[in-house]
Amino acid sequence: MPASRRAFGVAALSALVVAGCSGGDGLPEAQTDRNYIEGDGTVVQWEPGERREPVELSGTTVDGSTVDLASYRGQVVVLNTWFAGCAPCRKEAADLEAVWQEYSTRGVRFLGINTYDTAAVAEAFQQAQGITYPSILDASSGAAMLALRTYSPQATPTTLVLDAEGRVAARASGIVERSTLSGMLDDAGAAPAAAPSPTSAPA
Repeated sequence: MPASRRAFGVAALSALVVAGCSGGDGLPEAQTDRNYIEGDGTVVQWEPGERREPVELSGTTVDGSTVDLASYRGQVVVLNTWFAGCAPCRKEAADLEAVWQEYSTRGVRFLGINTYDTAAVAEAFQQAQGITYPSILDASSGAAMLALRTYSPQATPTTLVLDAEGRVAARASGIVERSTLSGMLDDAGAAPAAAPSPTSAPA
């Protein structure tokens, strides 16, 4: 499928390493031995006429709720794959949360896809990083990653942006910068930012 590229420039983690190492905060040590596939920072964007069928996936979130992407139709959606021991995931966490805070009132939803951890570890990561958007747990079933197989999100993290119809409009492999993600969302159809309220002139 043709794609326009812009130079905006699953987890295969060892169970023994994760089980044996802890950072003292309930989280595993950040992995630095490349025991997983790390992205290369490339971004691919698809024009509306090039986009495939809507992504269909659902899952159970860290807090036990159920999320179905079908309920997000009509809104631009960010999907981000991660796990607690992924060093790049930790590096981009603050920027993801900042963009979520900025765009949550602009018709945009965020959903993480945790590819490896238990609910307890995933929750500890979210609390440590200040993440407030939901994530589904995919380690036991792999159903979410299977649903995304067309877009080959083997690298962790991978960020996908879906348009309002649920079709993948953009993909970032590896750490996604705040400005890059903002541009991806704007291009995918996020609502414009609200104009600042005019200040009253002094009497």
